Amino acid sequence: MKRGFLLTLLGMSALYGSTSCSEKHHEKEEKIKFLVTSPLQKDTTITKEYVSQIHAYQHIEVRALEKGYLQKIYVDEGQSVREGQLMFQIMPMVYKAELQKSKAEASYVGIEYQNTKLLADKNVVSKNELALAQAKLDKANAEVGLAKTHLDFTTIRAPFSGMMDHFQARLGSLVDEGDLLTTLSDNSKMWVYFNVPEAEYLAYKAHARTEAETKVKLRMADNEEFKHPGVVQTIEADFNNETGNIAFRATFPNPEGLLRNGETGSVLMTVPLKNALIIPQKATFEVLEKKFVYVVDAKHKVHQTEVTVASEMPDLYIISAGLKATDKIMLEGIRKVKEGDKIRFTYAEPKSVISHLKVYSE
Repeated sequence: MKRGFLLTLLGMSALYGSTSCSEKHHEKEEKIKFLVTSPLQKDTTITKEYVSQIHAYQHIEVRALEKGYLQKIYVDEGQSVREGQLMFQIMPMVYKAELQKSKAEASYVGIEYQNTKLLADKNVVSKNELALAQAKLDKANAEVGLAKTHLDFTTIRAPFSGMMDHFQARLGSLVDEGDLLTTLSDNSKMWVYFNVPEAEYLAYKAHARTEAETKVKLRMADNEEFKHPGVVQTIEADFNNETGNIAFRATFPNPEGLLRNGETGSVLMTVPLKNALIIPQKATFEVLEKKFVYVVDAKHKVHQTEVTVASEMPDLYIISAGLKATDKIMLEGIRKVKEGDKIRFTYAEPKSVISHLKVYSE
């Protein structure tokens, strides 16, 4: 009996001690206060990145205008040429002969016309015969002009200042009319094309009413920014029904000639957002590649809530779905709680919280 009583007493003492420790631990946990804030709702701007294609302001194919042997090449691949500079010479002998023949025929017809005119002045021949002689002379002169044009086409000059591409025909090649010789690019300024989704296009148009031009930047393939800003000058007429995008064209100056036709890059454009919900990145956590926050309800209980990130900036997320401006979210200690926990917290104004982060602009 004494032994049983002693065991019972020891058990009650252990239970009391355990309960006492648990109560003390619970009291300690309840003393922890977590920092809570709300999304900041405001009009803001973000920088969107669009994959782009870079094209020369002018980029043309240089083709042979006459058939013949490529007799001379006056330029080299990759060379800069000026407007009017001689580039190619197609063997001109046949065309020179045609011009000489046409001139001789025009001279002969001219003499006939003068004789007919003398006779017409003396009323020996009719005015109709003089008109016929005049028509023959006009035709002969036209043949001279045509032959001269064919001869001029054997010399190919640069239609504008630009940069040569590689040759498609070599010295001595027999080229036909219309054969490609090379391409020529005017890289003094570049046209950069990029596709914009419909929603962002509408936001751009609403914002652009107060700005004559929208400046953009270009990130090149090496991840460096091109040092000269560009300007959006043209938007195509139609949306692509398959992608829901519309093409923009920005113009960039290229004084050093760094950009070339056919390059790729990314256009960086500032896009306005109205009533955007902004939260700190550290208020979120990830589960199976989805982002969540802990929302604190009126009873101070936390609930795991999925959010949709519309845009990402250093330290900040712009949320498009999952939160309201009036929601309270945990800012710190999100790894120390679980679904349904009741917490004590201190509330911090969202503007004050975000102003202490790296990126924030009024």
